[in-house]
Amino acid sequence: MKQRLIHIIFLLLVALSAASQTTVKGIVTDGRESLAGVNVFIVGTIDGCLTDSLGRFSFQTSKKGEMTLRATYIGFDDYTLVIADSLPLTSQSLPLITIRMHERAMSIDEVTVTASTYSFGKSENFKTMNALDVVMSGNSCGDIVAALQTLPGTQKVGESGKLYVRGGESDECQTFVNGMHVLVPYSTNVENNAVRGRFSPFLFKGINFSLGGYSGEYGQALSSVLPMETTDVAIGDKFGVSASLVDWNVGGTKAYTKSSLSFNADYISMGLYNALFPDRYDWSRPYRKLSGEAQYKADLSSTSVLKTYVGYDLTSIGQHIDGRSLSLAEHNIYANATLKTNIGRGYNLFAGIANSSVVNNINDALTLGDHYHNFRNEVHLKAEVRKVFSSVLKMSAGAEDYIRNSTKRYETDEYHLDYHLLSTHVDAQVRVVPRLFLNLSARAENASYDGEWLLMPRTTLSYVPNKRFQLSAMVGRYSQTANDDYIAMTGERLAQSTADHAIFSMQYATDNTLLRIEPYYKKYHRLPLLVNGLYTSDGNGMSRGVDVFLENHSLIKNLVTTLSYSFNDSKRFYLDYTSRQTPHFASRHNLRLTLKYGIGKTIIGLAESYASPRHYPTRNTPSYNSLDANITWLVSPKVIVYTSLNNILGRTNIFGYNTDGSAITANRDRFFYIGIFVSLKNNKAYDISNF
Repeated sequence: MKQRLIHIIFLLLVALSAASQTTVKGIVTDGRESLAGVNVFIVGTIDGCLTDSLGRFSFQTSKKGEMTLRATYIGFDDYTLVIADSLPLTSQSLPLITIRMHERAMSIDEVTVTASTYSFGKSENFKTMNALDVVMSGNSCGDIVAALQTLPGTQKVGESGKLYVRGGESDECQTFVNGMHVLVPYSTNVENNAVRGRFSPFLFKGINFSLGGYSGEYGQALSSVLPMETTDVAIGDKFGVSASLVDWNVGGTKAYTKSSLSFNADYISMGLYNALFPDRYDWSRPYRKLSGEAQYKADLSSTSVLKTYVGYDLTSIGQHIDGRSLSLAEHNIYANATLKTNIGRGYNLFAGIANSSVVNNINDALTLGDHYHNFRNEVHLKAEVRKVFSSVLKMSAGAEDYIRNSTKRYETDEYHLDYHLLSTHVDAQVRVVPRLFLNLSARAENASYDGEWLLMPRTTLSYVPNKRFQLSAMVGRYSQTANDDYIAMTGERLAQSTADHAIFSMQYATDNTLLRIEPYYKKYHRLPLLVNGLYTSDGNGMSRGVDVFLENHSLIKNLVTTLSYSFNDSKRFYLDYTSRQTPHFASRHNLRLTLKYGIGKTIIGLAESYASPRHYPTRNTPSYNSLDANITWLVSPKVIVYTSLNNILGRTNIFGYNTDGSAITANRDRFFYIGIFVSLKNNKAYDISNF
């Protein structure tokens, strides 16, 4: 009897509890379709649930009186509804609630427009590459420039090795380190031999290679810019060495409480390699380069960072050619210092100074017994103020000066040139509506030798509905001074060249795939043109095409597949051209397919490169083709062995023709590389960066 009474009391309590609860139900949409997985709950209670696949929710709450209903969903603004005590109940249920959620508008500081830019290192973008990736990329052999040539928009110019972008000359691509200009970013070499970039990939945490359409911050670049950001203050000591058949390296970092000091020394010599694998050339002295770098970085406060860098290269090479002994030596020194600091009220100041000095001395340059001397120097001063005014607007404005001087002495040809380029720029990034972003910028430049001010407006409109998809359209004008030789020959009257860019970009990214398609058009004005033995600004040209980039991580487990394709149609009337024609460095089609597959601690890479024939006055070259392979073996957390072989099939690629009709080829058809990288003092596995 007692147990029956307890049972009856329990049932009564359950019934009273059920009667005292209110059912909350409804549906959640975004105005177009239902949303699954939305968290719907009563504030201040544990009552709630997630919506089902049809966006429906239903739960009970014991809360009485006025209550607050809230819905939260990633990427959407929170929804809040206050339910009044006076609302009528039907069978202890609230009326059906329809919730419409609105996608959260990204702050102007959250959106990253990737149009026409490939980011490497610490980046939110899909395509990333750190220092180790640069070293292990195809047959780059640790050269940043060679690694970047795997991207669409670049053209294979094997006799130069420099970056040629979208039908533009190599000097139309300019390099910046920590926002400061580098006058000569390549090491020197004899004619028809590929040069290398002069900076170690271990120096940088981020590389942003822009193929066009860049903002007003960057000037003196007609086609593209390569901004690179050095690493931050180190938090631990490092020391490492590496060795191969052609280069030897040692470097390290000493970390202090809020600063760090780094050094790196590198020696490259082709002597041993030439002895083991002779090539087509007769060397009087093998290619050698001795270089050293040092950095000091300090966190002066929580909002102030100081970075300094200095690097020096000495390059020498000698060749027996045409009855003379060509002897070349180059000194290249670059140094910069930058400060980033908050100056109050949300304003951030950037200030920097950089100096580039390059000295070239060549004996038997063109004839037996001659001597060529060239000295070039540039001081770059820059200051910029930046501020995020709100979630819909951020702006920057700055001024800079390029102070240049150069001296040339060759036989009876001699000049001394001094001039500077003063410029200002302003940049505004605006969120027009939640998914539409507008970048408006303008740059004004004045060359002291002609006194002309150039105004160059630039605009980018981007539609970013989500993190997977982007559409962008860019138009703008860009300028660049001519070669110092041409300026001196005209008595400092040669105007700056300009180029108008129009680019449309579409990018789609999933967790495993990135697809980017970019058609573009460039129109050149005032290119240097040789008329009756003097250079004028009457040259012109155009370049149009489309770049396609596809990267996939899902075809096979541990396999990364990359496809880069570029179509380019360009015509120019400049320099000594007698008519408008395709420049000799431009090929119509460029294709590169790479495969990278990981097996345990071994990474195998395979790359196929193709470029269609190039145009020369007498005849076109054959197409370019090279099959390359590389293997990376992670021996231990502190030891890496890397080996590569380029042009496995041994094809003799012809890059062009000399005036006598002879073919221009590489000094050797194949190149084999093997290197060992050892970290002697580093707590991070597989980090061979000495900086």
